[in-house]
Amino acid sequence: MIIARSPLRITLGGGGTDLPSYYRKHSGFLLAAAIDRYVYITLHQTFEQNWIIKYSKLERVQNIEEIQHPIIREALRLTNVENAFLEITSMADIPAGTGLGSSGSFTTALLKALHTYRKNPLQAKELAEQACHIEIDRLGEPVGKQDQYIAAVGGLSCFRFLPNDAVEIVPLKITAETLYNLEDNLLLFFTGYSRPASGILKEQDDKSRRNDKEMVDNLHFVKDLGYQTVEALEGADLHRFAELMNVHWEHKKHRSSSMTNEDINNWYDLAMQNGALGGKLVGAGGGGFLMFYTEDKTRLRHAMSKTPLREVRVRFDFEGTKTIIQ
Repeated sequence: MIIARSPLRITLGGGGTDLPSYYRKHSGFLLAAAIDRYVYITLHQTFEQNWIIKYSKLERVQNIEEIQHPIIREALRLTNVENAFLEITSMADIPAGTGLGSSGSFTTALLKALHTYRKNPLQAKELAEQACHIEIDRLGEPVGKQDQYIAAVGGLSCFRFLPNDAVEIVPLKITAETLYNLEDNLLLFFTGYSRPASGILKEQDDKSRRNDKEMVDNLHFVKDLGYQTVEALEGADLHRFAELMNVHWEHKKHRSSSMTNEDINNWYDLAMQNGALGGKLVGAGGGGFLMFYTEDKTRLRHAMSKTPLREVRVRFDFEGTKTIIQ
């Protein structure tokens, strides 16, 4: 049996500039952090002449072309795992559609497991490139590249997405004290709303392809916020980091009418009135997790405990996608 795991992520600055429709014209930049919540993939050789695929559905087929799950089907084709019948199972600490990059984590964990099965060692960057190739090029999904890259490399990393599709990766240069304070003071609350990112991202993607001035200007501004966020964190200015989160959220809401709703806005305001110094909705929008930076965790947790929100406590992951059993 082979088990691979891949971390989920939170975006700290510059989110949205990693879509090809933007970075191929203007270059993109963002800062993301891997967290200790994971997607797991298990591979097991079967005695039956069937492929058994277990996720939210159960598939039992005799050839790869019959597999309905598009990422699994394309990953098997890409890695040339065609002559073996396998049982492939996926599990996750947090459900999909919650803004933590689960699709990219799923794809990198699956590829890691398949390459391990084929005894084909792969560097993290190549793993991320293959995951992006499957989701963006083969399947045509309107997604960016940050999820696959941060899942593969882990840690707190800066990514520059170049017009020629190359990706530059630079670890965030942050002091140990700032890292610990950031990790301790970032709180995540699940809104209870889950939705695929593709709808909101497609709207952004379409407008970027049309060179919609409002969308492009918005993404230019958010990219600059990403650079400012790096400066704040590397300068140990966590209050400035929190302020930039607020500015980012205000601009992010203008990208789509589906970005937020009355409940999310009310919960956000409540947090800001009870100790949060900054916050935003993580991911493409429309649901998922609200993330806040606070230096008064007790007060914020007390206020949010009176809402339907559920806190999920996380730490940073510095290992990236890895095989944990083989």
